[in-house]
Amino acid sequence: MPADAVSVTGWGRTAPTTARLVRPRTYEEAVAAVRECGTRGGIPRGLGRAYGDAAQNAGGAVLDMTGLDRIHAIDADGGTVLCDAGVSLHRLMEVLLPLGWFVPVTPGTRYVTVGGAIGADIHGKNHHVSGSFARHVLSFELLTADGGIRTVGRGTPLFDATAGGMGLTGVILTATVRLQPVDTSLMSVDTERAADLDDLMARLTATDHHYRYSVAWIDLLARGASMGRSVLTRGEHAALDALPPRARRHPLAFRPAQFPSAPAFVPEGLLGRTTVGLFNELWYRKAPRARAGELQKISTFFHPLDGVPHWNRIYGRGGFVQYQFVVGYGQEEALRRIVGKISQHRCPSFLAVLKRFGEGDPGWLSFPMPGWTLALDIPTNLPGLGAFLDELDAEVAAADGRVYLAKDARLRPELLTEMYPRLGEFRSLRQELDPRGVFTSDLSRRLGL
Repeated sequence: MPADAVSVTGWGRTAPTTARLVRPRTYEEAVAAVRECGTRGGIPRGLGRAYGDAAQNAGGAVLDMTGLDRIHAIDADGGTVLCDAGVSLHRLMEVLLPLGWFVPVTPGTRYVTVGGAIGADIHGKNHHVSGSFARHVLSFELLTADGGIRTVGRGTPLFDATAGGMGLTGVILTATVRLQPVDTSLMSVDTERAADLDDLMARLTATDHHYRYSVAWIDLLARGASMGRSVLTRGEHAALDALPPRARRHPLAFRPAQFPSAPAFVPEGLLGRTTVGLFNELWYRKAPRARAGELQKISTFFHPLDGVPHWNRIYGRGGFVQYQFVVGYGQEEALRRIVGKISQHRCPSFLAVLKRFGEGDPGWLSFPMPGWTLALDIPTNLPGLGAFLDELDAEVAAADGRVYLAKDARLRPELLTEMYPRLGEFRSLRQELDPRGVFTSDLSRRLGL
């Protein structure tokens, strides 16, 4: 089985490290790869969309699982799929949408593997209704540190440790996932503007339960009376009778738009305060004050950036940090304070979104909890960025919130216990399951997971 020494980084393109990249093509090769990881261990990797260092392993092995990408069985009546962990959500959409089924949860990109979706316990615009991805997983097969393969069902400690466990309990080989029925591949979308953060929170609180999907783009450069001004987008899967006659001929067609790739070289500082400020102003102004029932492709509504391959290059060689946190309901003042600090610091973020989370899922390191979650991108060349994010971490921890490990690249380990109260159970199970530390990553070393 080939193994190449390569430089590996997350989607944010920060802190690359060198590892042996192993590409198993069979379950037997995956078992052999785990047994031959060496003293620095190994970590499974999908399509590399974790923003930080979760799928890196300096000096050790990284197991590229995308070669295990078979769809084994589809229950078109019951709405489940059994597939390899290396299958992407994009591939599932290609296969399942024509049959009238959709993935139960999707993040802002469909280029995520099923194994990665479980390992990060991904969430989407429908968390307040549907929870995170692992809620819809019925079982999975897990290759553990001893080279054995276990079938893991819901409600077991190993399931809860693996869901959100960032690949540190083992390598997921297959999974059975429950699906979402749909009549069409289009979305019915309502859009409106919110004048400020309080206006946005009031609109979301009052109406979120009427929609399966909701998200707000937020202008984090706006200050004063406009602080937190936003464009709120909410949607449902469009019914067949909502489509115009021509679209009804192929109601389940899935044809994502594709645009030219981002250039390999982008000048440093392209996404600075001036350019992002101009973009934010134009984006807010062009949004309708209120529009209802607009039909959009699934790819347009859920994954607009997927149409631009390698869009992460636009931040330049230094890359960017994706920072996401959640604070609970009742902590709205903390959210206002954090948004105010980001606004005053003039963080040039044009990919900033605010959502509401519903009930959390049992995963011990699963990120979502009932509350408000804000995600923003920040170029690494912003002066004083490290100290500023440390300050935000302290605010989040003081509000009994947490940051998302799948996007983290720099959290201090002493805050982790405050943010994830079941961390001790995770560490204990991992020590019992993997006493030699076969599964390890740059993230796990940095945070002491």
